[in-house]
Amino acid sequence: MQRFFPHFRRRHAECLIKKHERSHLLPGLGGGDSGPFRNRGFGLIQNRRTPANPSKGFAARGFAFLLVFVPSLFSLPSYAGESSARFVPPDGKVLVIVGQNNGSFEAYVAGTKNVPAGFMTYTSVQRVEGLETPVTTAGVTQHAQALVDSQPNTVAQVGLYMVDALDGVIDGSYDTNLDHLGNWIKETKRPVFLRIGYEFDGGHNHYDPAKYIQAYRHIVDRFRKNGVENAAYVWHSFGVPVSQPLENWYPGDSYVDWFGISYFDQPQAMMLPMVQLAKTHHKPTMLAECTPKGCLTAWGKGTWNSWFAPYFRFVEENHVQAICYIDDNWNSIAMWKGQNWGDARIEKNAYIQEHWLKEIQKEKYLHSSPELFATLGYSSAEPRPPGKEDGATP
Repeated sequence: MQRFFPHFRRRHAECLIKKHERSHLLPGLGGGDSGPFRNRGFGLIQNRRTPANPSKGFAARGFAFLLVFVPSLFSLPSYAGESSARFVPPDGKVLVIVGQNNGSFEAYVAGTKNVPAGFMTYTSVQRVEGLETPVTTAGVTQHAQALVDSQPNTVAQVGLYMVDALDGVIDGSYDTNLDHLGNWIKETKRPVFLRIGYEFDGGHNHYDPAKYIQAYRHIVDRFRKNGVENAAYVWHSFGVPVSQPLENWYPGDSYVDWFGISYFDQPQAMMLPMVQLAKTHHKPTMLAECTPKGCLTAWGKGTWNSWFAPYFRFVEENHVQAICYIDDNWNSIAMWKGQNWGDARIEKNAYIQEHWLKEIQKEKYLHSSPELFATLGYSSAEPRPPGKEDGATP
């Protein structure tokens, strides 16, 4: 949700599905009001109008996308070179992070008997809500500190919402809130991946590139001034083409640790420009928000073959080093009913759960463990002994 639950700002886009097979056509441009709970849509250039024929709209625009973005991507360079990025797993390793709220994380752990390497949570520069105390909207709770306390050997992945607040960040109006957030991050005594103004290029966020860069840098500079040493800063793209270069929003190598991408139901080719940029800047790649939009996990094998198998191939082929899966039943949340987000819970389908666990139990995937922080190069705090559920699945 927007102001109170920044993580609930999703796109209202039609995922074309037929007999459990996901179409590779891009959904039509999304509409929605301009309020805090407005819906989103995928489109080559975001606007407010939905074409009558989404597939025809994509066909017309898709050719332009291929001309502009694809030619340089047939031979992507491997991730190489020196990087000053924080908390990067050893080469060939992948962090597994799950969210995106307390209930979904806890249900995943209870159902799969697996404690991932980290949890997802959200807050905003306007309110810094859901950190030390719980906040509940539409029956969904964010309470980051509860997860910090119950999952001692995990990292935190925090989405920082700042829509319509760039000017206030730049002029210092939110410095007290930023200091509060920075202090909370320090007190977690663990690596925290902070997605500043996540999905910076999404039309639903309408971030002016120049102001976004100023606000992003202000936050990082203030955290550094205040001695926040356990934050890694994530530059997170919506993952669809836009009308200007992505680098127009780029804060600079000294301000970015990770490149992040949203992975929903868009064609994989649309995410490759961000992958290319990450490699060019010698930064690790995170799939920062992932869910099989429109492909119910209840469909089992059909959904695995159409969404999960290509997803893990993308991770392997593009040297992704962190995956952040949204394990939630979108259909149970009033504001998302009828928007084709579906039920993405791993633990609710035996076939999906079996194959998910078989994949993430491979040696390359990192989970909660007393050694996790050291593996990521973080040694400022001693990890506590694991809880009774910690590391249940290696």
